[in-house]
Amino acid sequence: MKAYKKPAASKLLTRFDNDLKTLLMEDLRSFRERNQFSSSNKQAAVTQQLSAA
Repeated sequence: MKAYKKPAASKLLTRFDNDLKTLLMEDLRSFRERNQFSSSNKQAAVTQQLSAA
């Protein structure tokens, strides 16, 4: 019977942190891509208001 070696807790935490960071970065990237058009419209509106004043 083979002995199963459990990974150290610190290795598990490091892996969890890395996986979580990767997921969050992917979500942030997709959020920015989806909202890029609306934020550029808001910037254009603010620029027009400032130039009209």
